[in-house]
Amino acid sequence: MSDATLHATSQNPDDFAVQIADQVESFLVAVAEVARGDEPDSAVPFLLLEVSQLLLAGGRLGAHEDFVPDERYEPDSGPEQDVDILRENLARLLEPIDVYSEVFDPYEPRRAPVPARLSDDLADVVTDLRHGMAHYRAGRTTEALWWWQFSYFSNWGSTASAVLRALQSIVNHVRLNQPLEELDGLDTDQGMGDETLEFEAGKVMAEEIAAPLGLHGPQ
Repeated sequence: MSDATLHATSQNPDDFAVQIADQVESFLVAVAEVARGDEPDSAVPFLLLEVSQLLLAGGRLGAHEDFVPDERYEPDSGPEQDVDILRENLARLLEPIDVYSEVFDPYEPRRAPVPARLSDDLADVVTDLRHGMAHYRAGRTTEALWWWQFSYFSNWGSTASAVLRALQSIVNHVRLNQPLEELDGLDTDQGMGDETLEFEAGKVMAEEIAAPLGLHGPQ
């Protein structure tokens, strides 16, 4: 979507709000395109790039002073868009690597890793970003920035960071020619215990998932 469509022509493209909104929109469009499944060979590299760029926007929001909404109560931004189809399409596309392990808080002592899904997490981030975008499109720029900043701290920042680590791990396994461990029945409805965790990627090895996901190991 062009700037002329997303922003009023009077807005300065160098404005902080415009830059953040551009990055949010880029991420939303990119995830939707990946979920369509038209180009599965580029899914992982494309998501790795877009999540990395989104987290740059998140870092800028995190470093900025707190935004204060114009109104005491958040204006109604309308009904939330359903992300179930997006989640299901991502789950099918990323099925061999969808489930991964994540430490929720690295500063909490002896916190055990928990299972998570890339498809769930990406849909969760999309939901947060869409909510802020609804405010932005309605001309409530400060409200949008407040929401994106608040939800960055409370949810989508840590979620996107976890997704980035998982995607980077997949790329590392393939590029360094390190096979993924076999499944051991791990899923998101199970506890993972304190023993060594095995990355859930089916019985496929890195070499077998490289081509379908657009990755290539050493030649």
